[in-house]
Amino acid sequence: MAGLEDLYREIILDHYRSPRNRGELPTPPAVRAEGHNPLCGDEITVFIDVDDSEGEGVVRDVKVSGQGCSISQSSASMMSQAVIGKSVPEVLAVVKRFKGMMSLDTGNDDDTGADEPTIGTGGDGAEHPLGDLEALQGVVKFPVRIKCATLAWNTLLEALDQ
Repeated sequence: MAGLEDLYREIILDHYRSPRNRGELPTPPAVRAEGHNPLCGDEITVFIDVDDSEGEGVVRDVKVSGQGCSISQSSASMMSQAVIGKSVPEVLAVVKRFKGMMSLDTGNDDDTGADEPTIGTGGDGAEHPLGDLEALQGVVKFPVRIKCATLAWNTLLEALDQ
């Protein structure tokens, strides 16, 4: 199992050292939301551009800025990659699955997928693995760090609510 933990650690460090989708988007048309974790000082700003032209909104672009620990910054980088090109309902499903994976209560019955991390179903009805996001599953062993891992996700939800 040490090999898998090393791989996950490397994925987290790679996203921390070379974050994806860093920067800002012009507002409007993008929406901006800010998140803070007062316990450790992590700060995240999420910019999201949703194309509503065809009824069901599709995430055209996401940019993330901020500062914080490797967990919060890596999670923000991975989150940005996971949602670009998805419809808003698909994004909400990804958020639900990710937050379910981060849940301390893996025996719950709310169908979050906490015991089997998946992004949800695509058009083919098959479940898709969370991919690199699974690297953050080890954070659950350190409850104080869960807020670091979910900060960008909660900020994304705030942006979608605007």
